Amino acid sequence: MTPAESTEESTDAPDPGMVRAGAAAAARRRELDISQRRLAAEGIINAGALIAFEKGRSWPRQRTRAKLEEVLQWPPGTIEGLRSGQAERPRPPSPPPAGADEASLIAQAVVTAVSTLSTTVASLPAADDPAFTPRITATLSDLRQLEAVAARAARIGRVTPALIKALGAVRSLYDDLMLRAAQAPTATLGQRLYAARRGANLTIPETAQAAGVADQVVSRAEAGEQVAPADADAIEALILQIM
Repeated sequence: MTPAESTEESTDAPDPGMVRAGAAAAARRRELDISQRRLAAEGIINAGALIAFEKGRSWPRQRTRAKLEEVLQWPPGTIEGLRSGQAERPRPPSPPPAGADEASLIAQAVVTAVSTLSTTVASLPAADDPAFTPRITATLSDLRQLEAVAARAARIGRVTPALIKALGAVRSLYDDLMLRAAQAPTATLGQRLYAARRGANLTIPETAQAAGVADQVVSRAEAGEQVAPADADAIEALILQIM
C-alpha cells in the first residue's frame, strides 16, 4: 500500500471552479459507492485532503487527479476541465474562444454536475432504509454548493439564458429532494422544516418570525447546520403547528 497523497493548492476564498469540480467529484464518488477509506487505503488521496477537495477548499496534484479520474471512471483531464468550465476533456492551454462567456461556461458545468447528481438520486434506497437520509443529505449538500456557484456567477457577470437554466435545474432538483427527504422517518430538522414551510407557502423571514427565531437560524437549519437547542425547540413547535 502506498501513502495517500495530499493536495498542493488551497485557498481561504472560495474558487468557483474548485467548488464546481469538487462537488462533481463527490457526487460521482457517491454514485459509484466509493468510500473515503478505500481511496486512502489504495494510496490515492487521504481522507482529509479528499474532504477539502470535495468542499472546494484545496486542489489535488496532477498525479492525484489522474488517479481519481481513473477510479471515478472519468476520462483523463475531466477534473481540470470541470474547474476551468469545460464539460469535456480539456485541450492544452490556449486563449479562450472568441465570445466565450464565463457565466455560460459555469452554467454548462453546473448543468453537467446536476445531471450526474440525477443519476445518484436514481440510485437512492427506499426512504425507510437507514442509508437513505445520510445519502440524500449528502446530495442536498452538493446541490447547495452548485447553487452557490451559479448564484455567485449571476451576481458578478451577465445573467445568460444558460445560467438561468442552470439555476433552475439546481433549485428544482433541490426542492424535490428536500420534500422527499422530509418524508423519511429519519428526516433531519431542517428537511422537515423546509417541507412544512413550503407546504404553508411561507418565506424564510415569515417562518423565522412565526417561530420567534432569527432568519439565519431558519437558513442554517435548512442547510443542515446545528442550531441552538432553544431555537430547535421553537422550530419543532412551529412544524407541529403548520404541518
